Order: sequence, then C-alpha cells, then structure tokens
Amino acid sequence: MLVRRPAYAGAAAGSVATGSPSANALKDELSRVTTLDNRRRAVLSALGVLAVVSAIAIIASTFFISVLQVRGNSMEPTMTDGELVLATHSGNFKQGEISAFYYNNKILLKRVIAFPGDWVDITSDGVVFVNGEMLQEDYLDKHELGKTDITFPYQVPENRYFVLGDNRGVSIDSRSNAIGTVSEEQLIGNAVFRVWPLSSFGPIH
Repeated sequence: MLVRRPAYAGAAAGSVATGSPSANALKDELSRVTTLDNRRRAVLSALGVLAVVSAIAIIASTFFISVLQVRGNSMEPTMTDGELVLATHSGNFKQGEISAFYYNNKILLKRVIAFPGDWVDITSDGVVFVNGEMLQEDYLDKHELGKTDITFPYQVPENRYFVLGDNRGVSIDSRSNAIGTVSEEQLIGNAVFRVWPLSSFGPIH
C-alpha cells in the first residue's frame, strides 16, 4: 500500500524540514481520509440495497411471485413510474384489486372493476356503477370518464374481466376496444406489495 508522506510547512529553502507536521497539513489529511471513508460507505450502502432487491427477486420467483416494474402513469396515484411491485400468481380476484395481465407481449397493471356477466355504467363525470351500485373508489384522485369507444351500460362477456386504470384521464383500459376486457388466460395475478422505492415499501391498496 502506498502511503503519501504529509507535506511539512515552514522549512526554509535549502534546509531539511524536521519535527511534527503542521496543523493545516493534519487538517487536510484528515479531510481527505474522511471523504474517502464517506465514499466507501455510500458505495457499500448502494451495493447492500441492490443485494436486498436481488434477494427479494430470487425468493419471489421461487414462490411463484413476479417482480414487475411500473411503466407510465396510468395507475397514479396508487403506483408511479419506476416502482417495483410484487404480483402473486393467483386466479382469485376481488373487485378493486390491481391485476397484472398480458397484453401484446407486455404486462399491464389495472384495477379489476367488474366480473363476467356484470353490467358496468360510467357517467359523464366518471362515476362508476356495477350492477346498478356506485363504486366507492377512494383510491382515485378524481373521477373522469376518459377516452372510451364502447357504449354504456356495458355487459362484461363471459370469462372476461373489466379493468380500469386509476388515472382515468390518461389510462387506456376496458373503456377502449384497443385493450378491451381481459380474458382469464391473460391474467397473471394480483399486485400486492411495493418493494421499491424503500420509502414506499409496503402493501398496495
């Protein structure tokens, strides 16, 4: 290991410096060592976080849970772009749960609103009714009709599910024939837990 000799102050030209290093030299050296130590700690902390996330991903895959990264803003405010969430591989869905499903070689996340045979109606100001009962959607920032090319009231076909994003003004979902209702074969499971960022670590509602 190379050790840098501290510079001594106060030696006259042509003379040999003797005695202890000056206070300024000691202060500079201490500052340098402290900065290096802080950098090492930051790197080790980042590596630790990556190790934890990787371990969670491996364990999750082992127990039939998918780790998914949220893309876009269609599920705001519940989930935001870049977050990592866990989705259980389950065929059991409840109204209001967030489902993960395949669509054109992608995985989308939307909230289950209605089941096969249910009647869905959405008013012009975005209030949702299922089988004549208004949904209490406390997870929304605001109600919006959004973009739709289907006629309401709408009956969900057999073996299919009606899904909506939480950001109704921008989400493309079962209100549009571009995605439409989701078949049982497309469904993966429920998004149940957020693992990143750590500041939002916890269950998804």
